[in-house]
Amino acid sequence: MERVILHCDLNNFFASVSLLFNPTLASLPVAVCGDQENRHGIVLAKNEIAKSYGVKTAETIFEAKNKCPDLVTLPPLHREYHRYSDLARAVYARYTDMIEPFGIDECWLDVTGSRLLFGGGEEIADRIRKDIRTELGITASVGVSFNKVFAKLGSDMKKPDGTTVISRENFKTTIWPLPISVLLFAGKKTTQKLNSAGIFTVGDVAACSEITLTRLLGKSGAELKKYALGEDEAPVVTPSENDIPKSISRSVTLAKDFCDYESIRRTFLKLAQSVSDSLRRHSLYASGVQIHLRTASLTVKECSRLYPETTNSAFVIAERGMEILKQNYMLSEPLRSVGIGVYRLTKEESAVQEDLFGQSEKQINQEKIENSIYALRKKFGASTIARASTVEKED
Repeated sequence: MERVILHCDLNNFFASVSLLFNPTLASLPVAVCGDQENRHGIVLAKNEIAKSYGVKTAETIFEAKNKCPDLVTLPPLHREYHRYSDLARAVYARYTDMIEPFGIDECWLDVTGSRLLFGGGEEIADRIRKDIRTELGITASVGVSFNKVFAKLGSDMKKPDGTTVISRENFKTTIWPLPISVLLFAGKKTTQKLNSAGIFTVGDVAACSEITLTRLLGKSGAELKKYALGEDEAPVVTPSENDIPKSISRSVTLAKDFCDYESIRRTFLKLAQSVSDSLRRHSLYASGVQIHLRTASLTVKECSRLYPETTNSAFVIAERGMEILKQNYMLSEPLRSVGIGVYRLTKEESAVQEDLFGQSEKQINQEKIENSIYALRKKFGASTIARASTVEKED
């Protein structure tokens, strides 16, 4: 039986939800932006009117207002975004229990088994769009196809509030003339590499030999060719509470630049505490630590290292982050934001090796402290307790 996969994309989601709480602004160009005073002054989302002026997500408010002087900026309403995301998924659940989120505003649905009850894929897509529009007051675009990649591509083709069907009969004429960048996971660097080799369209990828694509892109080259040929067979996977994350990270941008190692250490320890809490919730340990740095000039640098011993300790994660930082960045330029994360996660804890200097005893004492911190944070909330070393001294 041919699969029927939908991809539902809530249009201009942040801006659309924010306008529900500011209806008098509906006829104006509007962008949801981060807090300028705390230096998150970038566009997070925009409505269709702002988009018509060329306003783009992730550009600065200054750049956006140069394009659209009358742009109205609104602060994000994170709690409402999560609520409306849940409401949309409740709509999807009327039509299938096979739902895979792809971010807060997008989901894949497998409706193969729902057709006897609700009609074909296009009919189900139109019913979902109507339910979203009438009940939530926002709109969605839906792609309908026989695989996830083409369904995702279809949801991008008619915005706002449209349904696009990409079938086995029409995908070559519909998709192959389009640029490579429309394919899932074909990012800027991938597109540039292929363009430099004279490969510009999805059809070019389909016609290109797998050997050439592998030489240019490695294993992902063969995967991209499968996507272009319509051979994606990935299932729609409904997440569960027991799913194990592949990585966990946290980052922060402060009101002033990081100019010294001590302030970064304090911040790493705060972030690592949250990472440690997540590891402990899932009974996981990590052997890999990665740091994320963004300089005052917005240059991004990421560095990582694998360690032979796994850990779920906030203190150890932060110390490893500092070790990686000092090996790779000498603070030649102040840092605007920093992040720390863990990867290569496992349920297994590395054995602690005793040495002649009693190192294992120190680790055991540290573990007792960490267990107490976690227990208090779990019971009374994350703000209940903080290490003294993470508190900045007042002048």
